[in-house]
Parts: sequence; C-alpha cells; structure tokens
Amino acid sequence: MTAPAGIRPVPSASAVPVPPPGLAPSRTGTIRHPVTRRSRPAIAGRAGLFPWVPVCLAAGISAWFALPELPTWWQWLAIAITGLIAVAASCLAAPLAERGRIGWRMADMLRLGGLVTALIVAGTVLIGLRSAHVAAPILKWRYYGPIEGRLVEIDRSARDRFRLTLDKIVLEEVDASQTPHRVRVSLTDTASGTLPQLGQRISLTGHLGPPPGPASPGSFDFRWHAWFSGLGAVGYSRQPAVSLAPPSGGTWKMHRARIAISQKIQQRIGGQEGAVAAALMTGDRSGIAEATNKIMRASNLYHIISISGLHMGMLAGFVYAAMRYAMVGLQATGLALALPAHKIAALVAMLAAAIYLWLSGGGVATERAFVMVAVMLGAILADRRAISLRTVAMAAVAILIYSPEALVTPGFQMSFAATIALILIYGPWSCIAPHLPFWLRPVIMLLLTSLVAGMATAPIAAAHFNQMAHYGLLANLLVVPVMGTLVMPAGVIAALLAPFGLADPALWVMGMGTAWMLQVAEFIAGLGGSVTPVVLPPAPVLPLMGFGAALLVLCWRPGTGLRRLPLLAGFAAGAAMLATAAAIWLNTGRPLLLIAPEGEAAGLMTPQGRAMSKPSGGSFTVRTWLREDGDIATQQQSAERPGWSGDRNMRHAALPNGWQVWHFTGKGSGERAAAACLPKRIVIATERTGLTTSNQRCLLFDLYALRYSGAVTIDFDSAEPVVRTVAETHRSPG
Repeated sequence: MTAPAGIRPVPSASAVPVPPPGLAPSRTGTIRHPVTRRSRPAIAGRAGLFPWVPVCLAAGISAWFALPELPTWWQWLAIAITGLIAVAASCLAAPLAERGRIGWRMADMLRLGGLVTALIVAGTVLIGLRSAHVAAPILKWRYYGPIEGRLVEIDRSARDRFRLTLDKIVLEEVDASQTPHRVRVSLTDTASGTLPQLGQRISLTGHLGPPPGPASPGSFDFRWHAWFSGLGAVGYSRQPAVSLAPPSGGTWKMHRARIAISQKIQQRIGGQEGAVAAALMTGDRSGIAEATNKIMRASNLYHIISISGLHMGMLAGFVYAAMRYAMVGLQATGLALALPAHKIAALVAMLAAAIYLWLSGGGVATERAFVMVAVMLGAILADRRAISLRTVAMAAVAILIYSPEALVTPGFQMSFAATIALILIYGPWSCIAPHLPFWLRPVIMLLLTSLVAGMATAPIAAAHFNQMAHYGLLANLLVVPVMGTLVMPAGVIAALLAPFGLADPALWVMGMGTAWMLQVAEFIAGLGGSVTPVVLPPAPVLPLMGFGAALLVLCWRPGTGLRRLPLLAGFAAGAAMLATAAAIWLNTGRPLLLIAPEGEAAGLMTPQGRAMSKPSGGSFTVRTWLREDGDIATQQQSAERPGWSGDRNMRHAALPNGWQVWHFTGKGSGERAAAACLPKRIVIATERTGLTTSNQRCLLFDLYALRYSGAVTIDFDSAEPVVRTVAETHRSPG
C-alpha cells in the first residue's frame, strides 16, 4: 500500500538501525565507541567545574612565592612548554577517545588533568609577569640628603606619624637608573606642620634606606609588599616639606576634590567620629589616630575602617533596593511597565559602586570589592544567580588576573572566606527560615551571618595578626546593623544632597552611627580577656588551610554527598590538609634566640617568656618578636625578665650545652666584641669587629655579617647551634 502524495512513509521499527547494547550512534549516524554513564568518571560530566579555576590559579601563584629562587629563562621555557603540552593533551583527549585510541575514562582524566596543569602554569606565569611589570630600582644603601618628588599619597604610620608617598623621584648624586620610582617618608612631630596637597612637587631633607626585611626568619616580609606597591625606599624626615610646583593635570584635581570632601566630612562631624566617617566615604584614613586603630583591632571591628566588600556591598545593596522600589512605584502608577526593574536597579547600583570606587581613592582592597560587586550585579543583568560559588569564582579569577599578588594578602583571603561561608549556609537557611516567625528571622539571620563569617575569618586573622578577639561577634552584632541601616545609607544621601548644600542632616546621622561604633569598640576592647595573643604559624599552615578548605567546599555539593570516588578522595584530602595545618600550628615552637637585623636587639626564650637584652632599641622588631611569640609584654617588661646580666652595653646570658651569648652595643662595641670572640660563644655587635672567617673563634654576628644575613634565629640540636637567617629562608624581590 502506497502513501498518499506529499506524505513520507514512517519507517517501521525494524527498518531503523539500532546499535548493539552499549554502543551509541555518532552525529553522522555511524556506530562509535561505547559511551555509558559508568564508563565515564562522574566528575567529568558535572557542570560545576568553574569554581576550580581560581583554586588552580592560586596553586600556581603560591608555587611561585614558594620558590627559593626566581626562575631562570630556561626554567620559564620549561614551564611554558609544560603548559602547552597540558593544553594540547586536554584538547586531544576527546578526539582520541572517539577514534578508539583511548578509553573515555582515560580521556576524561587526561582532559581534566591537562586543564588543571594548564591553569596552575597560568597562575605561575601571571604572577611572574606581574612581578616583571612592577619591577623598579630598589635603593641598595643608606641615603641622607634632599628628596624631591611628586606627592601621591598621605597616610599614617603605626607610630601615628604622617607618611608621604612620592613618585618621580630625584635624589642628589644618585643616577636615574638607580633611583627608586616611589619612596615613602615618615614625618616626625617637628616636620608635621601644614601638609602639602596631592599632586604637588615637593622637596624635603631626610633619611632613606631599602625596604626592611623580616624581623626574623618566617616573619612577614615587607619587601614583597613594597615591591608590588612600587616602593623602592622608605625613610623619615625631621624637616617639613617645601613646595616646588603646584599640582597640574585633571587627575590631581579629582584627588584634591576627594581630599576636600574628606576634610569637610571631618569638619562637619568632628572628632574621631568624623575621621572614621571620612575614611568610610573617601578612603582617607590620615585623620584616624593610632589609639582608635588599636581599639578597633581589639574589638575585631578594624575591618570596618578599611573600605572592603562589606562597604561596597552595603552601598550597592542600598542603591539597588532603593532603585528597585522606585521602579516598582512607577510601575504601580502605570509608568515604565515594560522596563525590567531589577536590571535597571542593578545598572544604577553598579554605577554607584564605580563612583564609590573613585571617591574612596581606588585602593587595592576597594578595587577587589568593586570587582566582586560588579560580578554579582552583572549576574543579575545576565539573569543568573547573583550570589553563588560560580559568581564568587568569577570575581576571584578577575582579581587574580589583575593583581595575582592579592592572593597572599589578608584582605583577599578573609573577604572570600566570609563570602563563601555565607553562600554555603544560604541553602540550609532557606529551608529553616519559612518555619520561623517573620519578626524573628532578621535577628537570627544577623546572628547567624555574623557567627559564620567570624568563624570563617578567625583562623586567617589569627595567622596574620597573631591575636584573636573573643568578643568580636558581639561587637559586630552591635555595629554592622548600624552600618547597614544608618551609616552607609546616610553617606549615600549626603552625597546626593551635598551639591544643594543640604548634606548636614545626613552627615549628622552618619556621625551618630560612627560614634556608636567607636563607643562599642572602646567598651569591647576594655573587657577583660578581650584579646588573646596567638603564636605565629609556620609558613605551610595558611596554604594548607586555604587549599584544604577549598577541597572540602568543592567536593561536597548538595544532593551529591560523598558517593563518588573522586569527590570522596578530594574531601578526604581537604580534611587531611586542615588536620595537618592544625597539628603544625599547635605544635610549633619559637626559636631559642633571636637577633635583630642590625644587631640592635637580642631576645632569649626563657620559662617566663622571651627576655630582651635591652629595654630599648629595635622597638619595632622587638614588638614583632613578642607578638609572634604570643606574648603581650612590652619591651621594658620583657627586659626585666631573668636571663641576661652585665652592663647596659655588654649583656651576656647562658645557653644550653655550655654555650654563651654576648651582646655588645654602643660606641666601641666592635672592639669589645672582637676581644670576647672565644669558643662556644655567640657574639653580637652593632659595629664591625674587623674579624675575618679565618680568625673567628666564636659564632659572630657583627654589623657586617648581619647586613648580608638579615635577622637570625638560633636553636640547639644536640650540642651545636642551628642557625637560620633571613637571607637563607626568604627570597628577596628584584
């Protein structure tokens, strides 16, 4: 029987070629290699692989920082070839499997392994390129004389002194090829008169030197921070700056406008409340006294002073909500019915965040916060979830590409730790919240988010700052709601009303909020036991914590559990990393003897704590040592501990196995140290002794040796001292 005209007959089931069981037809209709769900690894078929991208990039960046020496050209060539081979392997995996050369399980492993390797190589290349891009001369010697340059930044030091950062530097009798691109000069009390304006070319007479190295092997290395900040020298001046030329160019007009706004906020509000409000709105922290910084650290509220994701998120969230309500109101009146309210609100919020980025001075932390907010608002524009692991991963990738050195900063680590922790609790919270009374939900949500964010960031803060604020949760519960409901909204309203001269009421509200914050900080900091010092963790602890937590998060997905072998292995590896980090940190010991970079101080560990050889001298280094020991004593208090004896400029102490340590300071210390250089003695001197390796009978650390070695730690293994120096354990930039 034939079909009617125009109608194609439908083939019978027997006429359709059916592949044998386990075989699948290709797009051309031919039978190809078996493809079954069991024959391919579960992880290869999942769509959530993008969050692994920043983890792999971070691994490559971390590897670069961990290298004992900078790679040579042939090592870079080998790294590049490895990356190309990895990319090729990833691209060829599927075609080889289709041709039957390899199995699909092997293809997936090859593809994912190639991608992981390529991303790790990409991270290493990114940080290498970034380091080469910011490369600039570093001053190699001590300099005293005229310093001429353009003023680009004003801030305060830990000693509450104004610091001037200059670029386009000219130093007397120093060749341009050896002149740093940027220097930072602290002004003593006698020099802190009327400060010059940003953009002015100024001149002052002062002392400069290379960025200082770590206070001890394993301590924070300021040289890397200076390297990526472009600082080639730091120093101080006892004379005020003299203006040589006025600011020029539109950029500096914008910067001066920002500082003018900061000064007006401080004048209108007054006191430290005004200084904090100005810092929140403009990023100008020069008005905040060190005493205020201290109570903010002790109460775990210091993160509020620094513009970060919290402030950018609050501002963008307020603008987004206000704009969306306005659009809904217009639509209720019959206007703008066809316009997508949520997308328009997201665009306006992104514009507000960009203006806030400029107003705040565009620091690294603020740029990072802007990227995170821009990615989340962009997800709204693209009809995606604004807050998810994928959007956070996109923000992390953007930041690591733009400034890969941000990975090792506490701001980056704490921001992403808090954000990811809050994302993880969103699912359980959304299940519980509907069963709670509506009036109780905001209270519990505030408590829960503060608790989770605090727990996620507490280990990182303890590792970086060597202290834990025990009442930080209470302080944040009392302050953060005020920040979100009063301070930041009032700042936005003040900015909108300022052109009409009507900003005073909003500034008054903002001042009330910052005054409350300072009162809470002072109260919390004054509570007994508010801060506990924490011992400095060894270098592997933070990377193990970070990558271990990342594996736990990415290998445990809702609805997936631990049923798949790759996920189980990753979860177990993450748990093992965290356990190892905790074990290393809890069992770490502090060195028996510490020697300052120029021999100005020595600290001996005793049963009562570290005893300093002198009650003064090397104050910054000594404060760092005590903080890293988890010791709250001052240098004066530590010098009163038993352990050292002798005259003020000739101190000595007993060490294990019959050894002694002698510390000579002041004029003539080199000669006295040379005479005291005897067997089984460790001799420290602030001057050169003139002794050479051939005629030394002691373990000598005079000024000459210390300038090559940097700070020194000494422990005893059986009968002999074990010496570690900064030069051996820290790679110098450049």
